[in-house]
Amino acid sequence: MRLPDLEAWAIFAAVVEHRSFSGAADAIGLSKATVSKAVTRLEAHLGQSLFHRTSRRLALTEAGRPLADHAARILAEARAAEEAAHDAATAHSGRVRLAAPMSFGVIHVAPLLAAFLTLHPGIEIDLHLSDARVDIVAEGFDVALRIAELPDSSLRARRLCTVAAFIVAAPAYLAAHGIPGHPAQLGEHRLLGYSNVTGPWRFRGPGGADVAVRAQGPLTANSGEALVPALIAGLGIARLPDFIVNPHLASGALVEILADWAPAPIALHLMTPPSPLRPARVEALIAFLADRLRDRAEAATPRISAT
Repeated sequence: MRLPDLEAWAIFAAVVEHRSFSGAADAIGLSKATVSKAVTRLEAHLGQSLFHRTSRRLALTEAGRPLADHAARILAEARAAEEAAHDAATAHSGRVRLAAPMSFGVIHVAPLLAAFLTLHPGIEIDLHLSDARVDIVAEGFDVALRIAELPDSSLRARRLCTVAAFIVAAPAYLAAHGIPGHPAQLGEHRLLGYSNVTGPWRFRGPGGADVAVRAQGPLTANSGEALVPALIAGLGIARLPDFIVNPHLASGALVEILADWAPAPIALHLMTPPSPLRPARVEALIAFLADRLRDRAEAATPRISAT
């Protein structure tokens, strides 16, 4: 049995990461000729081209694109294996790349990172905040936090806690348009949508009844926080998580409606690449976040409902 050319796979991953043969050569300390030969050797073994090469541009072929993810995993697991073998005295040092949802990251994650970095001064955190779903492996993240129901995947996932969702509106909107008493009546209202979550709004009510409503209205945004000014201005109704609406419920700027028809709760998950081998600095951050976020208490705010 012929063993895989792991060096060529790793060099291929480096070329993809640095988007050039010369950039990869500089990054890994090899000559450009050595890098080029390794990629050519891998292409010959696979029987297909991995890159389109011109004097000005280097681009992955159709065959190369899916193989780039495999190469990135090979390189990441090799690096993790070597780092796992390092002396424990130097293990808690280096950079960790962390992805988190925008609003949740600002409210809950950023304060925790300040505490974590105080405990581990040798570790550096590269925090990426976005409500868009990131490709953990392809984009090189060590850890990601996601608030969603997860599809089947090869990623490792740990469920940390439940995040409650609320249907909310401003008192002025409800005074002008009426208070829906059943989810089916939401179709008569202006609904503000969160574009990163597809599909209808789903409710479970008295007696276990299930209702689905398609959100349509004057504003859709890829950030839940961006919907709040329009809500407070009385422009519609939205479904938003507790960490966004709790302060506005407490102040009375927003009120909860359809309290007996609570939207299905969503969960906060901690995601990592598929390999169980991780550097100690990554394990330290995972353990810290899991401990602090698992018992995340909702802010002590009254649930102000419209009546």
